[in-house]
Amino acid sequence: MNALPQLNGWIRHFLLMIYLSFRNPQGIVYGYLVPILFLLAFGSVFRAENPPLLARMGQIVTITILGGASFGLPTALVAEREQGIWRRYRLLPLATSWLILSAMLARAAIVASSVLFQMAIARALFGTPLPNHPGAAMVAFVFVAVAFLGIGFLIAGLANNVPAVQALGQSIFLPMILIGGVGVPLAALPIWAQRIAGFMPGRYAVEVLQPCFDAVNGLQGSGFRFAALAMIGLAAGIAGAKLFRWEPGRRTGSARWWAAAALISWAAVGAIAWATGRLKPVLPEGEAWTNITEAQIAEIGFDGLPKDDDIVAALAPSTMDPAHARDFAAKLASWPPGRLDDAGQSIRNLVSIAAVADLCADTKEAEIARVVFRQISNGFEPAVARQALAWIILSPEDGQVVTKAPELGLFRHPPERLVRQRSIIYAKKYLGRLLGRIAD
Repeated sequence: MNALPQLNGWIRHFLLMIYLSFRNPQGIVYGYLVPILFLLAFGSVFRAENPPLLARMGQIVTITILGGASFGLPTALVAEREQGIWRRYRLLPLATSWLILSAMLARAAIVASSVLFQMAIARALFGTPLPNHPGAAMVAFVFVAVAFLGIGFLIAGLANNVPAVQALGQSIFLPMILIGGVGVPLAALPIWAQRIAGFMPGRYAVEVLQPCFDAVNGLQGSGFRFAALAMIGLAAGIAGAKLFRWEPGRRTGSARWWAAAALISWAAVGAIAWATGRLKPVLPEGEAWTNITEAQIAEIGFDGLPKDDDIVAALAPSTMDPAHARDFAAKLASWPPGRLDDAGQSIRNLVSIAAVADLCADTKEAEIARVVFRQISNGFEPAVARQALAWIILSPEDGQVVTKAPELGLFRHPPERLVRQRSIIYAKKYLGRLLGRIAD
């Protein structure tokens, strides 16, 4: 009979926590204003990307959650503790664990609203697409929020006052922004910083959130990252619970040991990632293809490819009369995406054209594929062409792909996933001919 009144009391406390959170100016600043400033900063730098900001949304959402959970939560809790609010909560007929859970869920709801607000602004101002995998995005948000809310709860236990919250929060926020893969992309960091980022939750947060926006397979292969976030959040949450105080005052002498225990979880995650080879250097997309070695190229197999006259990945013979596709060849030779400063991306764009024509069953799909091969073999250095084609085969999810090209007469729009898959087949056919391993 007591369950319903307790539930009603818990719900009232949950709503009260949300109300008090919106009355805290500092919590609102860190929860809403700071993320918007970061969004505008990212937009001013990366708005030329196509689609705008899509490749940065994992970082932007992580900053939003980090600000709301690791700053907003402890700021609100410590301010309420200093005002004697939590001392009054102690008189409520609710277990301490339920009161803490209510505060955490209230903050999670506020952070979720801030994330949705960020995505809406990004779409309105920059045309940024929504997540490709909304269900996966919700799962990723839960794990990231758990990790950062746990850290925020620990900060609330360690801090004696609101200024101390700012100091402790900045000691976590700034390293993750600068060298943790959150504010600065991992690919732009030196190798030593990328390895240090493997010991911080920010890297794993970005790595589970970003695929929800632009990856074909969503969160496939993200098990370790989820485990890392859960471990860090659980360790910090337990430490924060041990340091929880109803009233303002100095913390106990055991605080440093509980803080150390939480940091050990960071070290353990990083050590496991290092030992299992998960901290390999992340290279910029524009440079990744240049690091493909001849040994890697030599290991690529060409068995099982469709025949050139098959309905899949058709390719006209080398004896094809150039006059059959003279107009298309002229357009392709001056096509801007095939003439970028980044030769690797240019070749990926060209191969995408062959894939799009084939997927759309263009009447000249075989001739188009042959023209693309001639453009690659004649327009680029042989070593560059080999590396770029091997990059398409070995790293099919890297770079951008073209899914339609009305300027070339390709108006239909096949799914990106299929274009990437078909590009692998064409890249193998082209590379095999350049290497002399496929007769032309």
